[in-house]
Amino acid sequence: MALRADDETTGGWLDAAVAAPSVHNTQPWRFRVHDGGIDVRTDPARRLRVIDRDHRSMLLSAGAAVFNLRLAMALDGRLPVLRPFPADGVTVARVEPGRSGRPGPGLRALGGAVFRRHTNRGPYARAVVPARILDELRAAAATEGAELTVLDRARRDALLALMVTADAAQRRDPAYRRELATWTAADPDRRDGIPPALFGPLDAEGRLPLRDFDPGPAAPGRPAAGFEPHPQLVVLSSRSDGRAARVRAGQAMQRVLLTATVRGLAVQPMTQVLEVPRLRRVIADPADPWFPQMILRIGYALPAPASPRRDWSELLTTR
Repeated sequence: MALRADDETTGGWLDAAVAAPSVHNTQPWRFRVHDGGIDVRTDPARRLRVIDRDHRSMLLSAGAAVFNLRLAMALDGRLPVLRPFPADGVTVARVEPGRSGRPGPGLRALGGAVFRRHTNRGPYARAVVPARILDELRAAAATEGAELTVLDRARRDALLALMVTADAAQRRDPAYRRELATWTAADPDRRDGIPPALFGPLDAEGRLPLRDFDPGPAAPGRPAAGFEPHPQLVVLSSRSDGRAARVRAGQAMQRVLLTATVRGLAVQPMTQVLEVPRLRRVIADPADPWFPQMILRIGYALPAPASPRRDWSELLTTR
């Protein structure tokens, strides 16, 4: 199937790809459309050099875009073929529209969630997520070769304590604060980053170690709210920790996020502890071959607004 960048079908697929989540909404991806398919590439200029020194978050984000691209092709009746990425250090995947195929109801449901999935930084209800939905989230991760662990109370409390340590260390780092300010500037014309309207409320009790996107005066008068005292946390892990494993983990993450959206769940990444190398090593069990890639807070909440997005037409490359 010959593809053209100005084709309506191709544009629809790329629309879905750029709806993927990314840390600080950096959108660190570019695309190359060619006769056989679409290459998904990282954009090193958008890597967060303070909290993502090993490129892990950038590769997860690119993997999420790959999953959305695969899903969009499948919904258009073309079974996606995922090719191994070339060893150029930039391309993470080549996705080709394969033979015709009819998407099942599960894929159609995920497709309907692509543009409804938004990070929710507000307070969640105290209601517990049912076991059957947690099983669906685990199955979504397993489908993409990852493992999703639902933390019990003891492991959750231990992880929250490490998150407090990580959050405090980052707040003390001037380079971290400068990087955060770069991606949270108030600019109504900006189509990336996190605008002040999406920072979310402050925790009135100050117990939950949520990333504060406003260490300065960007959003004066931000309201405070009561957050759930016992957040429900899940950890997404991969079998290895190389470049390909992280891209695949990003695809698993996106399948989990879309499954959560279908089931009416709110989700927020809580990743500070993964961004401090010595603390990430602490939560990785040496006796367990799984490597933690993402920590998610899940629950039920009021709907969250969408983050801005750049148009896919700005992200095409011919190189």
